[in-house]
Amino acid sequence: MAVPNHNPPRGMEGYDLGALSAEQQEKLNQFKIQTRLGNEKFLRDHPEVDVLLAGFLGDVLTQRPENIRDFAADWFTKPHLKDSVHSQLKQRENSLREARFNRKL
Repeated sequence: MAVPNHNPPRGMEGYDLGALSAEQQEKLNQFKIQTRLGNEKFLRDHPEVDVLLAGFLGDVLTQRPENIRDFAADWFTKPHLKDSVHSQLKQRENSLREARFNRKL
């Protein structure tokens, strides 16, 4: 069993060295790593999440709404959101395809 040090895995909170036994800390570390890997795999498998977040954040930064909760509720329930995401995914695929083609030249 690895004894936790003062440097937790990147992006994770620091350790409370007295709260868990060494075995518990090791199991927690493995759980955090597996969770993070699962999250990254999900995001790679679902590029629509990236399109949604990029679009939402872009609109938030350009429109600067006073009430972010109302804005988010309206934004994520737009009637044509699904069509917009689908269109943007197609554009990304085409851009990637063109970039790969250009690299081969």
